[in-house]
Amino acid sequence: MNLYKEGLIFTFLLFQSLFIYAQSPNIIMIMTDDQGYMDVGFNGNQKIKTPNMDKLASMGLVFDRFYSAGPVCSPTRASYITGRNPLRMGIGNANEGHMKVEEITLAELLKQQGYATGHFGKWHLGTLTKQTKDGNRGGRPGQEVHYSLPSMHGYDTYFCSESKVATYDPLKVPEEFEAGESLRYGWKAIEEGRASKAYGTYYWVGEEEMAKDNLEGDDAKVIMDRVLPFIDQSLEMDAPFFASIWFHTPHLPVVSDLPHRERYADLSFEEQLYYGTITALDEQIGRLWDYLEKKELAEHTLILFCSDNGPELRTPGSAGPFRGKKRSLYEGGVRVPAFAVWKGKIEAGQRTDFPAVTSDYLPTILDVLNISYPDNRPIDGESFYPLLSGEKQSRQNPIGFIYRDQHRVSWVSEQYKLVRDAPDSPFELYDLLNDPSEKDNIIQQLPFVASKMESELQEWLGSVENSKKGADY
Repeated sequence: MNLYKEGLIFTFLLFQSLFIYAQSPNIIMIMTDDQGYMDVGFNGNQKIKTPNMDKLASMGLVFDRFYSAGPVCSPTRASYITGRNPLRMGIGNANEGHMKVEEITLAELLKQQGYATGHFGKWHLGTLTKQTKDGNRGGRPGQEVHYSLPSMHGYDTYFCSESKVATYDPLKVPEEFEAGESLRYGWKAIEEGRASKAYGTYYWVGEEEMAKDNLEGDDAKVIMDRVLPFIDQSLEMDAPFFASIWFHTPHLPVVSDLPHRERYADLSFEEQLYYGTITALDEQIGRLWDYLEKKELAEHTLILFCSDNGPELRTPGSAGPFRGKKRSLYEGGVRVPAFAVWKGKIEAGQRTDFPAVTSDYLPTILDVLNISYPDNRPIDGESFYPLLSGEKQSRQNPIGFIYRDQHRVSWVSEQYKLVRDAPDSPFELYDLLNDPSEKDNIIQQLPFVASKMESELQEWLGSVENSKKGADY
């Protein structure tokens, strides 16, 4: 073969590989734990220091109406990777059910497209061990049925805990608590000379394989220390990467070291712990972004950020103007901070009031990659890719919420919200465009709107119940 022909073939293969790479951006999906809508600077918090989240938010699209699919963690996580309401797979509450192998996950779909896939942080979609007492359910009699590893759902690599850990020295707890500290809420980071003991949970990296090293210090850093090598490995394989990073912060117990507490020295001890751990998390998000820029990956990487539900009760966590907190289907329990950034692709400085939900992630990413969903089972999310492309968009179908097996439900359209937030209580109707704080129940004024929405809701609930019974498999 002559040099001219070799040059043509090389040029063709080069342009082909560049085209494939351009169509296959790296995807990083960051989720925080119990971070309220107002627990970030980019939504208006004047106390909290989140410069890196604020910077990334300013570089892309901020969602003013982004919803977690559930008011607690496990259900939202199930929706996040399947595009489906979590009760379709029997996950209606935290520590309930597990991710079933019959479900089609985002990691599986991306792996089929040549992506390296990794999961880091919290899992909370099943137990990670049958042999060791771990977290809320692992290693306990009767819980073997809920054994469900990330590697069973498309992830090549994982470093994760079953459920919560402390946000500093994640696997430790003090032997004794000092004034203001508690096992439930949190404590000062354990300094040298202070006795500690095991917290009772672990990080897992394989089947019955615990992580052993680099497990001290800020939990967000412990997690990020695993993410960056994963990115390097994908580069060595010349493969695009998909990383889901599910931080534990600021889920209780919140634990913060002295340098981060001192940044809030004029506030209460509870605020020092809470805000301090969020700022420590923010630094790791900044570390990730700096790393992407250093590796010249920033323009080839789509980053999606959100929280898994509203803020925990009786904490400094804030839902801002919205009613309710975690475990509530009012806005404060499910409206969460969120943004999307893709340097050079998503126009900077945008905000949208489009009502999006964690179930939308899967169809959106499939749209980005021009991939079809490989099944006809119900998908509850819808793609917001037009928004990312700078187009105007209206939601085609309302968003349905179920908490604790249909005892609490809501149906959210562009304008109205039909909600029952307590078992056996009557439905309420709110105009979210004019009353986002849900102060005025207008169900008596608009009975026809409420009746139509309840009819739609009941039809959807029937579909979810069919899925829960296994009809989709």
